[in-house]
Amino acid sequence: MVQHTVFISLGSNQESSWGSPEANLQEALERLDALPGVRVAAVSPVYLTEPQNLKEQPWFANRAACLACTPDMTALELLDRLQAIEKAMGRRRDTADTNGQAALRYGPRIIDLDILLFDGEHCASPRLTLPHPRLTERAFVLVPLHDLAPDLTIPGEAPGGKTPREILDSLRYRVQGNRIYQ
Repeated sequence: MVQHTVFISLGSNQESSWGSPEANLQEALERLDALPGVRVAAVSPVYLTEPQNLKEQPWFANRAACLACTPDMTALELLDRLQAIEKAMGRRRDTADTNGQAALRYGPRIIDLDILLFDGEHCASPRLTLPHPRLTERAFVLVPLHDLAPDLTIPGEAPGGKTPREILDSLRYRVQGNRIYQ
């Protein structure tokens, strides 16, 4: 029985009842691993990353994870499960977060779970785009992804795709210890 190989990114920059942003990432991983049909196969180290787009907010804790999902699971089913975990942990996409602050795109969040790659699937629906549309622009996703799967081929414009390192070589960023600046 061949399982789906899925890569996701995890991010947090708010404290919660679980503690620090790093603790939020761990809580999300535990919830993912408890899902029927999902197994967390590998996890990158935690990186602290400066905010993108909306700079006036706390730095993010980010990781990448490789999931093994049962063959009958679809990418949209997994997306529903990820969004259910986000909601249960206090993520608000519609009106306000748990502190009563208006939810902003790229703004502070308790947890953010994004599907980066679902096997080699391509998808362009109103709810999900695969590969993730901004995957190749984000060092905070590519550095942890490189830790997990340095030989992974990310589909793109180049014939056969590129590895995370090849894409990183085209970006302006730097890593100092566990901090990513971009």
